[in-house]
Amino acid sequence: MLKVNEIFLDIQGESTWIGKPCVFVRLTGCDLRCSYCDTKYAYHKGKQYNLNDVIRKVRSFGCSLVEITGGEPLLQPETPKLVQKFLDDGFSVLIETNGTLDISTINPHAVRIMDIKCPGSGEHTKNNLNNINFIHPHDNIKFVITDRKDYIWAKKILKKFELSKRCEVLFSPAIDWLPPKRLANWIVEDVLPVRFQPQLHKLIKSRKIKGF
Repeated sequence: MLKVNEIFLDIQGESTWIGKPCVFVRLTGCDLRCSYCDTKYAYHKGKQYNLNDVIRKVRSFGCSLVEITGGEPLLQPETPKLVQKFLDDGFSVLIETNGTLDISTINPHAVRIMDIKCPGSGEHTKNNLNNINFIHPHDNIKFVITDRKDYIWAKKILKKFELSKRCEVLFSPAIDWLPPKRLANWIVEDVLPVRFQPQLHKLIKSRKIKGF
């Protein structure tokens, strides 16, 4: 069983799959309380569903790309099984995780979109940097940047762990905290080997078509 907050079809707004139609399975619960969190409604609200019901609902949208998100999906012990079932069913699977929990439990054929939390989040001391050892080239590492301090901190982590040699690295401006153009200018000035990525779904104000 999984506690599910919502299932909906929308445009993929982040990651290297940006712009594609995607079915989102948002699971309930999170172990962090980031300052800029935009999904506080997923902290507690949700209903219990078995894995087959979740897959059946996702299949009904007729879309082969699915993302498991939250909250923090790895808090629920059945999440790796859900990933495997989607893969077995022929889906392209993305899983977005805040980076505090062990990502090695997830089948590496899925795309792990893993946050590394910056100081501006208020949760950067909880990063599990050991997860970097399990990152594959098709995975993504994401930094949400709130200010110049975050940017400088993220640059240091990028260099220290040679992240750009491991996978695609995304620098995303925190909406309502940092003007996107400012972050873009910093990246250009430093010729930083990262992908600038605003949240597309917020820019186009896409409408969620909810399932559960």
